[in-house]
Amino acid sequence: MKVGVPTETADGERRVALVPSVAERLIEDGHDVLVAAGAGEGANCGDGEYEAAGCEVLDDREAVFERAEVVLQVQALGAVDGDTDPYAEGQAVVGLLGPYDVTEGALATLADRRVSAFALELIPRISRAQSMDALSSQASLGGYQAALMAAEELPKMFPMEMTAAGTIRPAKVLVIGAGVAGLKAIATAERLGAATRGHDVRLEVKQEVESLGAEFVELDLPTEESGDEEGYAVEMGEEFYEAQRAQMQAVVPEMDVLITTAAIPGRPAPEIITAGMIEDMDDGSVIVDIAAPTGGNCEPTEAGETVVHGGVTVHGPTNLPSETARTASDQYANNLRNFLGNLTDEDGEPEFDFEDEIIDATLLTHDGTIRNPHLDDGGDDGDGDGETDDGSDDAASDEPTDANAEGETDAT
Repeated sequence: MKVGVPTETADGERRVALVPSVAERLIEDGHDVLVAAGAGEGANCGDGEYEAAGCEVLDDREAVFERAEVVLQVQALGAVDGDTDPYAEGQAVVGLLGPYDVTEGALATLADRRVSAFALELIPRISRAQSMDALSSQASLGGYQAALMAAEELPKMFPMEMTAAGTIRPAKVLVIGAGVAGLKAIATAERLGAATRGHDVRLEVKQEVESLGAEFVELDLPTEESGDEEGYAVEMGEEFYEAQRAQMQAVVPEMDVLITTAAIPGRPAPEIITAGMIEDMDDGSVIVDIAAPTGGNCEPTEAGETVVHGGVTVHGPTNLPSETARTASDQYANNLRNFLGNLTDEDGEPEFDFEDEIIDATLLTHDGTIRNPHLDDGGDDGDGDGETDDGSDDAASDEPTDANAEGETDAT
């Protein structure tokens, strides 16, 4: 099977779908790998590395679409702005396709070309799918990068130190959402020495937060119906969010750093932090709102922008995993190889087994038919990284540590 890797076209995207080491393993599996010239530059993967791994490097990205049977991408369709890529008749595409945002017109175009489009955001939360779970792998890196961004921006040290000149108090950090990204942000802030706290509407993650050395912020809220059977958050009523905001008013102003990760797949992110809370924080405090791609958890957040509100710097990053492009690409490439292993038969050819839960859940279009049910669940009305992601989201797993905080997904 010919596997193609085009250059990415999303603004600021530095990741690549396959790194040379994973491409080499695909070649060992019996596949031919075609890579567009310069596709890996943002992740520090040179054309020479791909050639040394046995890949064929093509002059331009259009040649990849002309010759590949399966195209591997980081972001495509609803995850990027622009025209649909030139997929060939009968081709398959696998990547972060933005299934909640892709238009019916784009899906119709793919169906007309009989393209089989697999959206990795829709990987089901089952143990067998964990190695393919791109949202989790990318959300973890997003949480890590969010903590580093906050530490760099804050005009204070994170750790406590006892010095001859006096005691340096640790920075106070609150992470809202204890899914993959949130837990990684908590762990990173703890390693940097901050006094870290975590909050999630799902009380079952309290032990996970505390196991990282952080304090769990428990609010008096009716949380029994806050998650679905897969662990994703469901949209709560305005009365719930009003109560959450009222109680957060006593917590947020004490913080030096706020990292927010809460999102709901296919819907706008819940607004948890008001402008008034931020105005009560000390000047120089920092907020990193990972949920920015889907509207943000903080009232002043602007996606892709950094704003200062009431003396507090509010970051609205939309693709944090891309900041660690090489590591993110390594992880993502492994997710894709594992997905291809599940998709192909013993001869290395695609096998569309609709009895397979992973294939059935992720396939948006196939054999001239639109199979995507997600347009009716939010589609053009809301964003779902659900990913990020950037980083936002998160992820599918049966393991407690892969719990998806308030449905957070990576706007990868």
